[in-house]
Formats: sequence, structure tokens, C-alpha cells
Amino acid sequence: MYKIYTNLGNFTTRRDYGNPSRTMMQPAEQIFSCGFEIFGRVQGVCLRKQTRDLATLNQVRGWVMNTDEGTVKGQLEGTLPKVNELKFWLLNFGSPRAVIERAEFTPTKEIATHTFSSFSIRYHHVPALKMAI
Repeated sequence: MYKIYTNLGNFTTRRDYGNPSRTMMQPAEQIFSCGFEIFGRVQGVCLRKQTRDLATLNQVRGWVMNTDEGTVKGQLEGTLPKVNELKFWLLNFGSPRAVIERAEFTPTKEIATHTFSSFSIRYHHVPALKMAI
């Protein structure tokens, strides 16, 4: 039994010649997205930088930022194996000085195209207080 793969635009056709009636259509590059929020000692421990570095290395796009509540949150976009790899790292490891108490993820959903062109660190801007005159 052998298999032949043919690229047809966004889909790859695989015909299983051991069973010629069976043809499977699979997207050549499915993109998935999910949000996350990480709790614990996660600010001031290089978690955002190392998340960006790992995401960039794995060709995952999106963003990461600190929150006023002391958490780190963000968005991941990429192939399912790469998104899952980042989720696993965020849940179980993080940066060496981080203490991850828990991680929450939104459901991972397939998206038609990338929303982001790269992975970035976002900075929270606190609005300036207006002085009463």
C-alpha cells in the first residue's frame, strides 16, 4: 500500500492506493487561534519576552501583554501543533523565574487567515490623570 499527495491550491489530496475509493481532502496550512491568560508570579520575570521569542521561533503570530490585575494575557495564531506547543509551555513552564499558578485558554478555533503579521509585546498605557483646575 502506498500514498500519493497532490497539492491542489489550499488543499492536499491524499489517495490511498491500497484502497482507491478513499480520498481525503486536508487543508494544506490550517491556521488556529486562541487567547490566553496566565496567573501567578508572571510579571517582571521576562515571561512576555520569552513568550515572544518562543512564538517567533515557532512561527506563531499574535501578542502578549501585562494586565492591571497582575496577569499576562495574549493571543496565539498558527498551525495547531505550534499553537498547542506554546499553550503547553505557558501552562507548564513559562520563563525560568515565573511561577505559573494556572493558565486559562479560550477555545482554539480555526481561522481563515492570519490576523497578525508577527508576534509582539503590547504595552498597557495608563491614561494620564486629569488635574482639576
